[in-house]
Amino acid sequence: MEDQKVYRRTGACGLAAIAAFFVEFPFYLVRAGFPGVTDPGKISDFTATYGTNVMICVFFDFIILTLFMIFLAGFRHLIRQADKQYEWLGTLIFGVGLVYVTLTLVADSLQAATVVDARTIPGNGVIIRAMLESTFLMYGSVALFLMAVFMALAGYAGAASRALPAWSAWVGYLCALCCLVFVPSMFVGSPDIMHFYNPAGWGPEAIASGFPLAAWMITIGILMVRMRQPVVRSASVAA
Repeated sequence: MEDQKVYRRTGACGLAAIAAFFVEFPFYLVRAGFPGVTDPGKISDFTATYGTNVMICVFFDFIILTLFMIFLAGFRHLIRQADKQYEWLGTLIFGVGLVYVTLTLVADSLQAATVVDARTIPGNGVIIRAMLESTFLMYGSVALFLMAVFMALAGYAGAASRALPAWSAWVGYLCALCCLVFVPSMFVGSPDIMHFYNPAGWGPEAIASGFPLAAWMITIGILMVRMRQPVVRSASVAA
């Protein structure tokens, strides 16, 4: 396949992943009246009530993460073709991205398992709480740290290899910083999804976990879709 087709399809998959994310996000907003995790009976009833909603979000994640993996492979190819001296960095970026995908799928599996338990009458609120709490840092601080590393490395590699404009690196650095700001939320108080900055707060779990990566992928996706000429290899590669 021609490189330009690879780049355009890579960019298109990145943009499609973000489009799917924006379709998925409103489903989280309709889960009203979360009772907290300290009352086993209430948390079991809440999970059963919004079970279909949770499963829809998990299903959307399957689509988003599949598109993201295609994007990862195409981005690695872009870096390699631009400058083979940065191939190792492209491989590292690909690896960090796959770790993020794996982590998210594990968290999704645990969240889906809470629905399975809640629908198995009688649901066990203690087990549901344990599985739900296990996902807090996976969706929050741990995922944010991985995303920050991913975007910072990708921003640097894209500019250093001259595969992408130099200004795109700063987009990656800024989005990475937005994620890093919320990593310390893991140390702040107890989990409470109704407040902004804590291990399960809506700051790290809803805002930082989705929108910085979305902004970066929209930027890079558009740049890759618009590529019409072969990537200019650096002088070291040409030699």
